[in-house]
Amino acid sequence: MAAEKEFVDHVQTTSSQAATDTCSDTANHHGVVITVDAKAEARLRRKIDWSIVPTVSLIYLFCFIDRANIGNARLAGLEKDLKMTGYDYNKLLSVFYISYIVFEIPSNLACKWIGPGWFLPTLTLAFGICSVSTAFVHSFSSACGVRFLLGIFEAGMLPGIAYYLSRWYRRVELALRLALYLVMAPLAGAFGGLLASAILRLDSFGGLKTWRMIFAIEGIITIGLGLLAFATLTDRPETARWLTQEEKRLAISRVRSEYEYAGARAVLDKLNMKKITRGIFNPVVQAISWIMLLACVTVQGLAFFAPTIVRTIYPEKSTVEQQLQTVPPYIVGAVSTILIPYLTGRLDRRLILFIITPLLMMTGYIIFLATENANARYGATFLIAFGSFPLGVLTNAHASANVVSDTARASAIGIVVMMGNIGGLIATWSFLPFDGPNYPIGNGLNLATGTTCLLIAMRSMRIALNHFLFKIKAADSDQCYCSEGSQTPRHILMQCPLYADLRRTFLDKISMTDLRNSTNYDAIISHSQATRYVAEFMLQTGLLGQFRHVEIEPEPPQEGDETNKAGAGGEDDGY
Repeated sequence: MAAEKEFVDHVQTTSSQAATDTCSDTANHHGVVITVDAKAEARLRRKIDWSIVPTVSLIYLFCFIDRANIGNARLAGLEKDLKMTGYDYNKLLSVFYISYIVFEIPSNLACKWIGPGWFLPTLTLAFGICSVSTAFVHSFSSACGVRFLLGIFEAGMLPGIAYYLSRWYRRVELALRLALYLVMAPLAGAFGGLLASAILRLDSFGGLKTWRMIFAIEGIITIGLGLLAFATLTDRPETARWLTQEEKRLAISRVRSEYEYAGARAVLDKLNMKKITRGIFNPVVQAISWIMLLACVTVQGLAFFAPTIVRTIYPEKSTVEQQLQTVPPYIVGAVSTILIPYLTGRLDRRLILFIITPLLMMTGYIIFLATENANARYGATFLIAFGSFPLGVLTNAHASANVVSDTARASAIGIVVMMGNIGGLIATWSFLPFDGPNYPIGNGLNLATGTTCLLIAMRSMRIALNHFLFKIKAADSDQCYCSEGSQTPRHILMQCPLYADLRRTFLDKISMTDLRNSTNYDAIISHSQATRYVAEFMLQTGLLGQFRHVEIEPEPPQEGDETNKAGAGGEDDGY
């Protein structure tokens, strides 16, 4: 059957125009285009989606529930039963983040070393046991001990899943798949509130009452999911029991083509300290890490304090009704967590959405600070949820797309998530008892974090455009694949006959700057105002991809190492 033929059809040299017209998906590097059967790849992608995404989504759902259900337990009498006073609740939240932050990067490197197929289910089993154990604590100190252990075991989950998915999907596919599991964070808030409300309607569960039932029942469900994950998750395409040999070859080749396109020689590489540090200190990753930190002040603060905030808005409602009022904002957050990454995949843009989403967060907190009207403040929670929750997906996808090697990717995702959890630690102290009931200090802090996110994103967009132009300069020996043969970026931008109409529009825009009617290539690509127009031109010609992954500082491979090119090139500017 045609569908069962060799999946990687051929390797050919072609023009970018022909590559645009073909019905097959391609990956090209310096003129070499690897073409695969698009229909076969679509079938494979659906099979991967149904085989691994539901499992990782469910385990992350209960990972977040087991972390955030302490907010629901607080409403159900946790503080009273454990004799907690003053800032004890904030301290209890902070203990979790101390271990969470410390073990973030080591956990993700352990995930690479052990293999995600074993590591992620083991973590799920462990934090499920911690959740059940919380149901049996009888003092503040014992609760802190269990929360510390919970932080250790949950530390590797978010970056581990992101790293795991990067083994299976192309870069352009990754953001949506990250969204499909990270959407579980807002859904955990919604579902957790519903589940807590349902559990609290029970008289008892195994002799446990009130808030203890929440931890016990949700922990048991988590343990069951951990056991299921052992059966469903597999490390990588080569070891997948549910793929045929032909599908394995396609799964490997389609991911490998992007690694080779970026200058790497193998999909999986050996742990190497140089590559680890490259992933951590990549300038793009550093900027994204700070956005993640600031966003998580809001996201985690909403997770831990949404029930408390709702109680201050609707103090006359019962505890169960207050729990239910926390659900709708999380549903809106879940919608945005899918919608925004979907748009990034369709538009192949991320940084512009890094600018739009903080504006919504800022608007929500301005409303909180400006009015005491209950309906307006409740409406503001929807804006905050819509703007803040997608940032977790965008930051992880952008970090993953801006490093090359497997090791660098593991460390890059690890540092992004670690910084996010430093934001979570800050969030535990953002809403303090003396600041109630309207919490102007907490809301002001979150307004400041949203504003700073916006400023970093705007600066990052400018850096990305400049970096793109630097790589065009570095690619001066590349081809444009027009009928005249091998040509340079100078030719593409200023002379290539294939793009005469686009060039006229481009030069019209240039003439509106202080360059006037200049056709000097060096002056144009060095001019700050012309930066965006050059990028637009390369996008419209379909040639931008040639210059996204230019290896600027190639290095010889180290002995015994299959790839050494992590982080120096291979960046996906994604503006």
